[in-house]
Amino acid sequence: MISLLPNIVFVSIFLFAIFWFSKNVKKIYRNINLGISIDRNDNKKLRTIQMLKIAFGQSKMIDKPIVGLLHIVVYVGFLVINIELLEIIVDGALGTHRVFAPFLGSFYNFLIGFFEIFALLVIVSVIVFWIRRNVINIKRFLSSEMKGWPKNDGNIILYVELILMFLFLTMNGADLWIQNNAPEFNYINAGSFPVSQYLFPIFDTFSSNTVFFIERTAWWLHIIGILCFLNYLYYSKHLHIILAFPNTYFSNLNAKGKFSNLKSVTNEVKMILDPSANPYANTSNEEIPKFGASDVFDLNKFQLLNAYTCTECGRCTSECPANLTGKKLSPRKIMMDTRDRLEDVGKIIDNNDGKFISDDKELLNDYITKEELWACTSCNACTEACPIGIDPLSIIMDMRRYLVMEKSDAPSELNNMMSNIENNGAPWPFNQMDKLNWKNEI
Repeated sequence: MISLLPNIVFVSIFLFAIFWFSKNVKKIYRNINLGISIDRNDNKKLRTIQMLKIAFGQSKMIDKPIVGLLHIVVYVGFLVINIELLEIIVDGALGTHRVFAPFLGSFYNFLIGFFEIFALLVIVSVIVFWIRRNVINIKRFLSSEMKGWPKNDGNIILYVELILMFLFLTMNGADLWIQNNAPEFNYINAGSFPVSQYLFPIFDTFSSNTVFFIERTAWWLHIIGILCFLNYLYYSKHLHIILAFPNTYFSNLNAKGKFSNLKSVTNEVKMILDPSANPYANTSNEEIPKFGASDVFDLNKFQLLNAYTCTECGRCTSECPANLTGKKLSPRKIMMDTRDRLEDVGKIIDNNDGKFISDDKELLNDYITKEELWACTSCNACTEACPIGIDPLSIIMDMRRYLVMEKSDAPSELNNMMSNIENNGAPWPFNQMDKLNWKNEI
């Protein structure tokens, strides 16, 4: 029974981590489903290609070559090194050592060597990212919305990745030393260790039992660290590691910046243009939907998915002409505020037996100000700049639509223009009969 204790402890920790992760995934799924349903199941082939190209292939990252390459290194390293996680899980559950080695033969040596090289590359990339965030002081990392938790979150992830990679190399280096110098532990000779082999001089100063303790400690801390990282994703912007795939698959395939028509308004216009139409023919007791959006309930599901997927990289804000000219608008903040509001709504639901009870707050005004919304030029630079297809413009336009159509609350210049269009058929304050007066001045 004593020999089975580590296996029991491992399986218990693993199952608890998966349970907690699943619980948080359900919360995210529930919160996203608070939004309005829209159909994004068309063009499955095109959507799949787009997902593979942007989310998996990182195609939009390489427009900034150096940063893009470093990100790809970390991304690929995350994927390939976690392949070994499968072996660690099996070893932890069964009490075996490098269980896949006998089945993979020499290919196993290639894999371990490949993993180690990528671990070293990830360490170098993470150090560069840390310097960019904390030493070089790049402008897009210094915005007001990046103070406090967002800044700390970015650094925490970098520290965790560094620790995990060092633990991985320490575990492998100690394992190799035991294979060569401590046969009493019955470690099979397997693996190629092009990086961790250089730790040998350190391990030569210790006894066999000490090296075995170091190897086991690194092994346990590595797997526990990965499981903690998995559950940390829910609280972090790095949730995009998972959500980037559905986000790119369900992204809008229409022309960028194309605005949707409201069915209720379209029907009204048709009534006006058709004198024979009966305005009472299709009346019903159905509640007329709100024009635009004032809270997260008024946004569609994929806008809410966008909010959860935002990486907070700031590429959108760095390309925004309004932000560059000193306006208050930051497209990144729009997405962060939407996610914060959605999280606050989710907490209210959690605390009230699955029901939402109004907290007298809304996304509009309490999180996002009118000044931010009206600063937008609708140029769509933010959506074009996003490496994973997030669309801040759609949220901005839906909230502006609410201000205009529900609250008649628009800047005076815009109200004057709309009044002129209504009265004069043009944006200018001149009578239609005077349109051709310019001829008399020639």
